[in-house]
Amino acid sequence: MDHALRALNRFGLGARIGERRGIDDPQRWLRQQLDGDPPRAAVPDTATPEAIGDALRALRPAPGSNQARQEARRRIVSIAAAEGRTALILRATSTRPFVERLVMFWSNHLCVSAGAKVLVAPLAGSYEREVIRPHVLGRFEDMVLASAEHPAMLVYLDNFQSIGPGSRAAQLGRRAGGARGLNENYARELLELHTLGVDGGYTQRDVQELARLLTGWTIGGLNNRPRTSGQNPGAGGRNPVGAGLSGPLRFTFEELLHEPGTKTILGARYGTGLAEGERAIRTFCRHPSTVRFIARKLVAHFVADDPPEGAIDRVARAFRESDGQLRAVAETLIDLPDAWSEGTRKFRTPQDWLVAAFRAFGASDVPERAMPILRQLRHPLWSPQAPKGFGDTTQEWADPDSLLNRAELARTLTRGLAVRRMDPRALADVVDVASDDPLPRLLADTSIAADERVALALAGPAFQWR
Repeated sequence: MDHALRALNRFGLGARIGERRGIDDPQRWLRQQLDGDPPRAAVPDTATPEAIGDALRALRPAPGSNQARQEARRRIVSIAAAEGRTALILRATSTRPFVERLVMFWSNHLCVSAGAKVLVAPLAGSYEREVIRPHVLGRFEDMVLASAEHPAMLVYLDNFQSIGPGSRAAQLGRRAGGARGLNENYARELLELHTLGVDGGYTQRDVQELARLLTGWTIGGLNNRPRTSGQNPGAGGRNPVGAGLSGPLRFTFEELLHEPGTKTILGARYGTGLAEGERAIRTFCRHPSTVRFIARKLVAHFVADDPPEGAIDRVARAFRESDGQLRAVAETLIDLPDAWSEGTRKFRTPQDWLVAAFRAFGASDVPERAMPILRQLRHPLWSPQAPKGFGDTTQEWADPDSLLNRAELARTLTRGLAVRRMDPRALADVVDVASDDPLPRLLADTSIAADERVALALAGPAFQWR
């Protein structure tokens, strides 16, 4: 096994031709990538916070607004496309690919879905940029709290519409003949998917109490009409909602919507207000069930679909002893003997496969058709079908239809990446194959057209593993 290629492909996002020869100590190379702040992601010109806010407000119901809403939908498609392409370019060109893989992992763990709701589509890129990236080497609880307070998550799991049954807003709504009620979606996924895990020891009662505690966590700036006199804008909140006619969307705490009284969650008592909800989230992030759940998921991603218990123990200990510092957790992943074992393999997801192809060709840009290719591969960026995110096991991605799809799309890629300018034999430098593997002979066979040899390599067994 070539340890440099293991570092480049398993921990990174795919080797570039010739890159492995510059890595004399793969573990040190990975640790060096953890130094300093996480790499920043550019904000596309069409995806400024103000542009996103304007497009989403134009979708909100308003008299005579059909044409404006159609234009808003076009802007949303443009924003989402620009965000996706920008993210893929960064992954394809990064000199710190281990950090970029961590960004991808945590973005999928605390996922939102652009395909689930039109309001999420223009926010998904900013969510990764503003929530995941700044905290990817920081504290886990800071990342989860930033996720809870981002408009993308508030919309995706409906918490921005949740109203406490005993709140002043609910009382006013009942007098008017109707009102929205309590929404448990985010509270449930926060416990089941983001922190404790499905077997983490919570009950349905805990979910209900947490949902009550998180009422009033909503979005400021989404409304496209000013408030009329007599409407209460809330009090004591962060970034009060106000008129919402311009500017970016912001998290706000609306006391008017918040459930009064004491709530008991996992045996702990919480009062009212924003700070109590934040305290609860930080408590969940430190819970022993969370530590074990996160450790298992990380080891499954970086080592094997069936993660070794000893490796889980080591990562869990690093998480616990560092108080959830993700840089320390990442360093522990690098040092896991199982991660460097000949017997452990991880199958490339479609996103992994596509980014690895771009990196193998030394691409400095990503074509616009990259996003449609990911859709064809059933792995569109920031668009899982469920809040649990995309899986990354062999069983989920190595079915015959998926492999055939990769083979067909490999030809599309080779036509678009000007492979005639490269020697196909060089591709043997980015995959770890045995000395008797037929791939090098195939790549050297000049009786086969160069682009066909490259396509066969991308579709072949060796390139499917990281």
